[in-house]
Amino acid sequence: MYPYHNKIKQRIKNNELVRYEYLEKYNNISPCLLLHFDTEPFTRPIREHRFTEYEELFKEIGK
Repeated sequence: MYPYHNKIKQRIKNNELVRYEYLEKYNNISPCLLLHFDTEPFTRPIREHRFTEYEELFKEIGK
């Protein structure tokens, strides 16, 4: 099993996150928090039930 969120959070802490955006729909994920990174894979979608968790992480790192 791929530790999806653990890997993403590590990438955010490593300053690989370029930007993020909220979308109504992205690849059948609705709504979606879409994360953009400067390394591959360049985009990662996050489902709504995880939004708060990522928003708290953004506050910690100042994004």
